[in-house]
Amino acid sequence: MREAAFSLIGPVADATVLDLFAGTGAMGLEALSRGARRAVFVERDRDACRVISQNLERLRLTAGVVVRGDALGVLREERARGRTYDLVLVDTPYDDWPRYAEPLGELVPAVLAEDGVAVVETSTSVEPELPLDLVTTRRYGSARITVYRTP
Repeated sequence: MREAAFSLIGPVADATVLDLFAGTGAMGLEALSRGARRAVFVERDRDACRVISQNLERLRLTAGVVVRGDALGVLREERARGRTYDLVLVDTPYDDWPRYAEPLGELVPAVLAEDGVAVVETSTSVEPELPLDLVTTRRYGSARITVYRTP
C-alpha cells in the first residue's frame, strides 16, 4: 500500500514531512528513503517510538525526528510556531476517525505548506473530509487512501 500511496503523492524529494499517528513510521520512513529532507514522526506509544527510532538508525536516515506525544497537541504546537510541512500523513486508528475528524480539519490545513499534500488513511467505510482540495481517494483492501492539496 505504501507504493500505491506514493504513486498518488508523487515526488517527495526535499519535502518536509509530518507523520501523524505514525505507528511503525512506515510512511514517513518511505518518504525519507525517497529523498524527503526531514520527517517528524508523532506517536504516543513508547514502544512504537522506539521501533521508529531503531528503524531510522538501522536505515541510516538521520533526517528523522521522533516525537512521543498526542498528534493533536503536536499539531497545535506546530501551528502556534508557524511551522509548515510539504507532506502531512494522517493515519488515525480506523475506529477513531470520527473523534479526530473535526480537530484534524482545523489543524492539518494550518500546518500544510503552500502546494502541500495531505494523505489520510482510513478504513474503506470512511470517506474522510478535510477543508482542502480533494485530489483522489482509492481503496486498497480494507484501507482507503485519500489525498488532498492546499487550495
